[in-house]
Amino acid sequence: MYQQRTNNIVVSVTPVFLDEQSSPAEGRYVWAYTVSIENIGDETVQLIDRYWKITDERGHVQEVAGPGVVGEQPVIAPGDSYTYTSGCPLPTPSGFMQGHYGMQNGAGERFRAQIPAFSLDMPQKGRRTLN
Repeated sequence: MYQQRTNNIVVSVTPVFLDEQSSPAEGRYVWAYTVSIENIGDETVQLIDRYWKITDERGHVQEVAGPGVVGEQPVIAPGDSYTYTSGCPLPTPSGFMQGHYGMQNGAGERFRAQIPAFSLDMPQKGRRTLN
């Protein structure tokens, strides 16, 4: 598991390689990743948008941005968390993802909660070092 704290938001990510959805012969490697966003502060926040930077092992970068996550803009009360699972296909057997969530507090103030950089690796390749 990878974890990062920004202000009072703790983002944890656990990636898993999906062998049954991958096809190395066709250059398709797929991962699921589960994200938990925990509010350890004393005010309610809402996740407004997200930004991902996805880099494959050849250095090709794809950026993804948009409203919410998995079609939702969750409100997270103090002491609560929100968990979701999504996926990422790559044309290579390894890569990295990192990014941030655009959050808003009850006063309408916006801030970013950082998503920790995490490695996407086929089990046979082993974990790569994040630079």
